[in-house]
Amino acid sequence: MKVLIIGSGGREHAIAYQLSKSSKVTEIHAIPGNPGISKLGTCHSGSVEDLEYILKFVNDYNIDLTVVGPEVPLCMGLADLLEENGHKVFGPCKASATLEGSKAFSKDFMKRHNIPTALYANVDNYEDAVKELENFNYPVVVKADGLAAGKGVVICETKDEAIKTLKEFLVDGTLSGAGKTVVLEEFLTGFECSLLCFTDSETIIPMVTAKDHKQIFDGNTGPNTGGMGTISPNPFMPSNMDEVLKEEILDPFMKGLKEDNLDFRGVIFIGLMIENNHAKVLEFNVRFGDPETQVIMLRLESDLFDIMHATATKTLKDINVLWNDLVAGCVVLASKGYPGSYPKGLEITGLDNVDNDVLVFHAGTKFENDKLLTNGGRVLNICTTGKSLEEVRNKIYTEIEKINFDGKYCRKDIGLR
Repeated sequence: MKVLIIGSGGREHAIAYQLSKSSKVTEIHAIPGNPGISKLGTCHSGSVEDLEYILKFVNDYNIDLTVVGPEVPLCMGLADLLEENGHKVFGPCKASATLEGSKAFSKDFMKRHNIPTALYANVDNYEDAVKELENFNYPVVVKADGLAAGKGVVICETKDEAIKTLKEFLVDGTLSGAGKTVVLEEFLTGFECSLLCFTDSETIIPMVTAKDHKQIFDGNTGPNTGGMGTISPNPFMPSNMDEVLKEEILDPFMKGLKEDNLDFRGVIFIGLMIENNHAKVLEFNVRFGDPETQVIMLRLESDLFDIMHATATKTLKDINVLWNDLVAGCVVLASKGYPGSYPKGLEITGLDNVDNDVLVFHAGTKFENDKLLTNGGRVLNICTTGKSLEEVRNKIYTEIEKINFDGKYCRKDIGLR
């Protein structure tokens, strides 16, 4: 079977790695891919947002399954376009992708289907938004409605900070169209957890838990990022949460899909806040998380192609998904200055010295003049498995010392906070 992966990050590299282990996969292609994926298959230049180009590629190369990594092409309707032309896709249709593409739509979906979430208000003009602040305590969360590449969520400690953020979003248009509508949200306490599930709209299969570390600095301080590292299983998850999550979150979610006639075939990635053995949904994402995927893929024992093909063809009920009992960890190596401005084109050395039991997924790299160079804020994902969190952390941080590029930065407390 020929598989096409859409995307260029560490998430897509981890997916390609797991698909390469399937006896059913004969060819892996990626648009645009990255230098790491190029060792597992063939990368082709092109934009993930050029839907007609992707359709032509799928036709020309007789692709059997297209796996969509990022949210933007899903929200643009890539899955719809491919399916209309007779192709199998792992990734939800445009209507279902709105669960991530519009935070206001997503919050209304939760409210409509009794899925626990924070109190909220959707507002689309500055004056009403400022008035609505009177109904919230501080800190308050201000979220841009649309896709904003991780920059659309601000935790405001004071009313002045909230008003400033609302002006930036609604008046100044700092996020372009993403901030035309804003969601004001109650600030939740507890601990965050990432729950990813395979679903074909009829069956939902939770994956193993993972703990993300969003903020740039140790101790969970500093601005939010796309994610600086992950650990699986989540060491802070109470042992009795599986049934709670099924009854309070997953069952009403599946019921909601059916009642709203949403055809969802792919991954639903649920951000949760857990406190006192109960969960509330922070957000829905309609694709694999990054870097959650990296650790989850290292714990998957079943054939990923079988799971994805069954999801695309609505036969997920026939698949038995198995996981190993290992601890998996991922630490992100980032460019100096990230998540703000950062340099690109710096030479990366030392990868050939990394031990074989540690995997390096490429997140923001490029080959140029026979050199591997930095090409993003998050550059490399250093990942491994072990029998304990201590073993995993020791292995990863030992190997990180062998890898070098100017301004290399990572958090030192992944798995501890």
